[in-house]
Amino acid sequence: MSGFPPDLTSLLPLFHGALDLGLVIGLFYLLSRVFGENQILWIMRGLLVLMVAQLVSDRLHLELLKFVLEKFVLGTAVALAVIFQAELRRFLELLGQGRFLELLRRRSSSPPSTDAIDEIVDAVKELSQNRIGALMVMEAQGILDSRIFLNRGVAIDSKLSKELLQTIFQPKTLLHDGAIFIRGSRLVAAGVILPLSERSASRQLGTRHRAAMGITEKSENCLCIVVSEETGSITLAQGGNLNRPLTSSKLKELLETEYAPPTERESVTPQLSRLSRSLSNQSWGILRRLLWLPSSTAQNDKK
Repeated sequence: MSGFPPDLTSLLPLFHGALDLGLVIGLFYLLSRVFGENQILWIMRGLLVLMVAQLVSDRLHLELLKFVLEKFVLGTAVALAVIFQAELRRFLELLGQGRFLELLRRRSSSPPSTDAIDEIVDAVKELSQNRIGALMVMEAQGILDSRIFLNRGVAIDSKLSKELLQTIFQPKTLLHDGAIFIRGSRLVAAGVILPLSERSASRQLGTRHRAAMGITEKSENCLCIVVSEETGSITLAQGGNLNRPLTSSKLKELLETEYAPPTERESVTPQLSRLSRSLSNQSWGILRRLLWLPSSTAQNDKK
C-alpha cells in the first residue's frame, strides 16, 4: 500500500465497496434482462435484503443470525432456479457462449400489421357504439410472458379479424368476461384473467379499467384497450396510466405510433447513442424499483 498516496489509500475500502455493489447490481441487471424485469423484481428485492442483512450480521459477529440468513439466501437461490428453469438455462448458455450482447438486448416480437390494427380499431368502434364491454391486451415491443396472467385463458392462436373480436365479447359467450391476448397480428388466447391494480382509482372506473392498470403496471411490454360496458368509452392503458376517453381514430393513431418501425439511419453513432441512453434508462429504472426509490411520475402525482 506504500505505492499509493495517503489520501488515496484511505479511499480504497470505499472504492472496493462501490465496485462490489456495482458488480452485484450488474449481475441482477443481466438476470432481469433474461428472466423478465417484472417477474424477478420481488425476488431480487428479497435477495438484496437478505444479502445486506447477512453482511451486517457478519460485521457485527452475529454468528447464529448469519447462519440462518445464509440458509435463507441459499433457499431463495434454489427457488429461483426451480421457478425460472428455462430462463436460467438460456442465461447460462449465452454466458457460456460469450454472447454477452444478447443478454442486454431486449427480446422483441413482430408488431401487428397495419391490417391487424385496422381490424382491432374497427372492432373496438363497433363494441363502443353498442356499449359492449371489452378488454384487449396487446404485446408491445418486448416479449410478454403469459405467466404474469392470473389465468391464461383458452388458447386460440388465430388470425385477427373484426368479426372474431366482436363475437368473443358478446355478453352471451363463455369468454366475454375475460381479456384477450394479442401478439403481433394473431389472437393468442381469450378468457384471460388479469391482475387488478391496487392503486386507488375513480369510482367511475370498473373492474376492466383496474385490470388494465394492473397488467400494464406489472409489465411494460404490453398495452391494454378497454371498452366500457356502461358508457361505451374507449381507454388505452400503458405503464399503469389510463388515456381516456378516446375516439376510434385517436386510438388508431396511438397504436400506429406505438408500433411504428424505428427509423433506419446510415450513421452508426446515433444508434450507439440511442442504445446507450436506452440501457442507461432501463438500468436506472430497474435500480429505482429495486431499491424502492420514488419515480419522477409518482413525485409529480403527489404535487
